[in-house]
Amino acid sequence: MMFLFIKKNLVLHVFADFAGGVFLTTVIVLAAGKSSRFGSNKMMFMVDKRPLLSYTIKSLRKVADKIVVVTGRYHQEINEFFTSDPSLKIVENENYENGMFTSVKTGVKEAIGDFFFIPGDYPLIEVGTYRKLMNANEEIRVPTFNRRRGHPIFFPAKYKEPLLGEPDDGNLKLFRDRFEVNYIPVDDKGVVFDIDTVADMDRFIQENKRRLGV
Repeated sequence: MMFLFIKKNLVLHVFADFAGGVFLTTVIVLAAGKSSRFGSNKMMFMVDKRPLLSYTIKSLRKVADKIVVVTGRYHQEINEFFTSDPSLKIVENENYENGMFTSVKTGVKEAIGDFFFIPGDYPLIEVGTYRKLMNANEEIRVPTFNRRRGHPIFFPAKYKEPLLGEPDDGNLKLFRDRFEVNYIPVDDKGVVFDIDTVADMDRFIQENKRRLGV
């Protein structure tokens, strides 16, 4: 038997049998890095009284059933700021110094249903981009802008266990490329804009003053 529910513009298909089961969407935000090129904790850099990370998270609230933020070097600062937000699950990767893939595995352990990966320093991705990827065909899905591959990356739920089975020094892109990938053009430059340096942050602020309210 199948029931169809509508939840804040997100269609949830609930397939019920004797065991039961709900197919939902998780977004995993990778925020465990050292911010070496930035010189300080860029995820908590304040822009109009809000940390950078909050701009990345904002769009997710309209598409995700579960948001998992994976922290590392700056776990305490991030956790203290967001701990009162019931819509987030903050998960510390204690092995973050062993590479980004340890954060990938830490996050995917928490995934329910299909899942996205998005680095925490991609603050401009539009809600419509997430929805377009969710509604597309094929298996793994990657957005492109002007033929440049970007983020977020969408994985169907069946890839959870294979990812967890990868070694800690694995590589998400190499894993992705072992399978069929649908590269989806989007009219959203945010999929290829990340913040690595102070100059990137300045450009983010200057080019988005009206949007940010600064």
